[in-house]
Amino acid sequence: MPAPARVLVTGGAGFIGIHTVRRLASAGSLVLVIDDLRHGCGEPLPEGVELARVDITTPEAAAAVIAFRPDVILHLAAQGGVSRSLRDPAGDAVLNVVGTVAMLKAAVDSGCRRFVFASSGGAIYGHARRLPTPESATPRPLSPYGAAKLAAEGYLGMFQRTMGISALALRYSNVYGPLQDGTGEAGVVAITSTRLIAGRPPEIRGDGEQTRDFVFVEDVADANLLGLRSTAEGAINIGTGVGSTVRRIAGELMGAAGYEGELQFVPGREGEVRHTALDTRRAANRIGWRATTELGTGLQKTFKSFRQRLAPSAAAATDAQA
Repeated sequence: MPAPARVLVTGGAGFIGIHTVRRLASAGSLVLVIDDLRHGCGEPLPEGVELARVDITTPEAAAAVIAFRPDVILHLAAQGGVSRSLRDPAGDAVLNVVGTVAMLKAAVDSGCRRFVFASSGGAIYGHARRLPTPESATPRPLSPYGAAKLAAEGYLGMFQRTMGISALALRYSNVYGPLQDGTGEAGVVAITSTRLIAGRPPEIRGDGEQTRDFVFVEDVADANLLGLRSTAEGAINIGTGVGSTVRRIAGELMGAAGYEGELQFVPGREGEVRHTALDTRRAANRIGWRATTELGTGLQKTFKSFRQRLAPSAAAATDAQA
């Protein structure tokens, strides 16, 4: 199935967004990105891709959607981070719930009939009783971030039933890869890579035995395109189905960095789930997707990318010796 002709991507200048927008542009889609660049990854958008630098909650964003008249919308814009959402649950809800509703209404007003939403598997399911967790599991979010994603999915269902829009929620597991923000509240892969390149010890929250379903960003970009091209509706998990410990992630990256020092342990975060892994059989059946990047390969690619961006001279010397 060919790529949609006109695609609007919110958050398209961010980590997952830039990987997806590059694919869309290569496939020949006309792409408009709506992004206020608060979480921009720093990479330029592909040639021919337009940017509307506005907040998705504003009338200006809605006007941009209506003027562009997209065939499909991929809604990636969000305020990420469990800890940030615990500090400011109201602010989290404004962007992650109100912003999503605003984009859904703009989609209807523009005549767009396909809306794909970036949701969260780990944050929505909470302490799942079954691993890997299927989409049929009862949602039990433990953070405002997870609750906001679940609420936004509720609005997707309402707009689908009442206003005739075809809506799909892709419930991502823990996405990692090149161009992720390695500071603040980013994922453990990005933070650990950044610390190692700076010569600092990896930081482990809790005991490091907590598990996450780590999925490579290029695989997620593929899932986004398949979701946009499909007619699938409801919720679909996007992950690998395998939980890996944070200790293992740190160990793999330490090996890539040649780091032989000690780990640094700090208290765990409130509201975080102990173990996650997503059942992805529905993704295979409904949109023809499965993760193809092995964890070790993805971590090696990610660390190499971080080293090239953060320490280019050291990376060049290391690559020349390899």
